[in-house]
Amino acid sequence: MADKKHPTIPTPPHPLQRQQKLPWQTPKPPEEDASAPARVEALLRSDSYRQADEDVDFLRRDESRGLRLQLDYGKPELLLEQHGIHHTVVVFGGTRVVEPAAARRQVEALQKALRQRPDDGELERQLKVARRVQAKSHYYDVARELGRRVGESGSGPEDCRLVVMTGGGPGIMEAANRGASDAGAKTIGLNITLPHEQYPNPYITPELCFRFHYFALRKMHFLMRARALVAFPGGLGTFDELFETLTLIQTRKMAPLPVVLVGADYWQKAFDFEFLIDEGVVDAEDRKLFWFAETAEEIWEGILCWHEENGTSLFCGTGR
Repeated sequence: MADKKHPTIPTPPHPLQRQQKLPWQTPKPPEEDASAPARVEALLRSDSYRQADEDVDFLRRDESRGLRLQLDYGKPELLLEQHGIHHTVVVFGGTRVVEPAAARRQVEALQKALRQRPDDGELERQLKVARRVQAKSHYYDVARELGRRVGESGSGPEDCRLVVMTGGGPGIMEAANRGASDAGAKTIGLNITLPHEQYPNPYITPELCFRFHYFALRKMHFLMRARALVAFPGGLGTFDELFETLTLIQTRKMAPLPVVLVGADYWQKAFDFEFLIDEGVVDAEDRKLFWFAETAEEIWEGILCWHEENGTSLFCGTGR
């Protein structure tokens, strides 16, 4: 029984349901205004009434770019932290550098076509290019082996402190993700939205396959956790990531990290660093920004030796 000292304590209300509806829980009835239902329906369909975080058209406006930048950064950052990803070995290379069997089939198909049309100059050019790609196709196997070595490092495949990260595409990037997947390890792919259709390679861990709107935010995530950048023969995308990383290290905007160029013959033809030194546009000491390697063992052992000499760890702390 309640008294002045011990008043009756009401039963806590249901967190969502009410016994009596509030006035705004029902629309204005048509018997009060025949036009009311149509008016209310028009309001509910109005773009302005759509909740901002559910309004894709609003989020795509130029004025909402700041929000998109935050989202492009925030979603991958949250998920990478949830998966315990501390450090990465970033692997880049040509999307056209396919595995040896695929390269061989392409050469054989073009040879057959050229036999049927021996005077076709364009086919002859395509065959020359296909043979050059075939000559580089062994790098697919090197990248795959490197991915396996990274995947098996640390305490084994379940250790997510160091993982392979790629641009998520085919070719060399597919190979690196595939090697880590072969080892049963998690592996990351950072894809990008482009005007034409594309697909991530099938060897990325599904929970760690991201798609970015902005190249700038994608690049930031490539380098935030990077403990090494390994660049295989590739085109403009590979050059873009490589030279940006070298510039950031050269200017000490970011702490130095090992940069390995795989395939000395390719890279020395692709850009002549000695020429740049002789021309006075880079310093001789900038030779130390990178080195060349040919095999997965050379790449991996070189990265380990670099960090040992630098007094840094591939596995401890975030270092960001």
